Amino acid sequence: MAYGYITQLDKNVNRQHVRYNNRYGIAIAADIYSPKDITADQLLPALIVGAPYGSVKEQSPAVYANALAQRGFIVLTFDQVYTGESAGEPRHVASPDLYAESFSAAVDYLGAKAANVDRNKIGVIGISGAAGFGLSAAAVDTRIKALATVSMYDMTAIREMANLAPEQLFQLKEQLNEQRWEDFENGQPEYQPSFPEEPYDGIDDLPNQDELTNEWLRFYALKRGFHPNGRGAATTTSNLAMLEFSSLDYIKEISPRPLLFIYGDKAHSKAYSERAYYLASQPKERLIVEDCEHIDLYDNVNKIPFDRIEQFFKDNLA
Repeated sequence: MAYGYITQLDKNVNRQHVRYNNRYGIAIAADIYSPKDITADQLLPALIVGAPYGSVKEQSPAVYANALAQRGFIVLTFDQVYTGESAGEPRHVASPDLYAESFSAAVDYLGAKAANVDRNKIGVIGISGAAGFGLSAAAVDTRIKALATVSMYDMTAIREMANLAPEQLFQLKEQLNEQRWEDFENGQPEYQPSFPEEPYDGIDDLPNQDELTNEWLRFYALKRGFHPNGRGAATTTSNLAMLEFSSLDYIKEISPRPLLFIYGDKAHSKAYSERAYYLASQPKERLIVEDCEHIDLYDNVNKIPFDRIEQFFKDNLA
């Protein structure tokens, strides 16, 4: 059974499944979207779209790829290592270092193997949790010429955004390190998925939980955004890796390459975008979408500012 957006390919767009290795030898599964009317010798700008944390390429990245391929881009979507159709064991382990590397591995493939790609015109779109890892990659990978974040989350900003007191932070580390012993004894890491194995029939069938959980469920637990490979979250002890890494430490080094931060005025996550915007050097800009919550920018094509995204990349990949 097909889920998510994988079946909604526009008649004017081609999609090709590819596999390639990152520099650690881990195979990454990706889809490449391109305009059907492209000629064999034509070179187009390319975009890499990163999926939200715990999500896969068939979910929100497919919405962006399908739309932007119609607007003249080659678009690559991928599953993060240890997730979806990509390789890596044990499953669902998250590493900020490897997650950032996945963007550079996509640049490797687009610039060296993909047809019709102008290797000097490659940009990145990071959706939600992918935004921080995309920024981290761009800080060192000068082949990424422009980057847009959408409904940004910085998964490595546990200290800053959770505002943990020193004793709370120490307690969190203690809990995670106790879990390491349990994982070692069990022979596998603990993984607690956030979303069900099958989608609920409708919004009235969702469990009534806290406001934030309900927002996630309205996307991931309904046919709207459900995919069996996108169960959400990562292994419990993956948070130790997030505590050891800071995605935004070198964000200033992205300059003079341009940044665009897109988020909704009602997004619970807007503080992440605002913090990253504050830390970044020029050129940078913000686009705040009115009457828009975090998940609206995952799939609501009436709210996703595709015209502005197209113009931003065409201007800056020219």
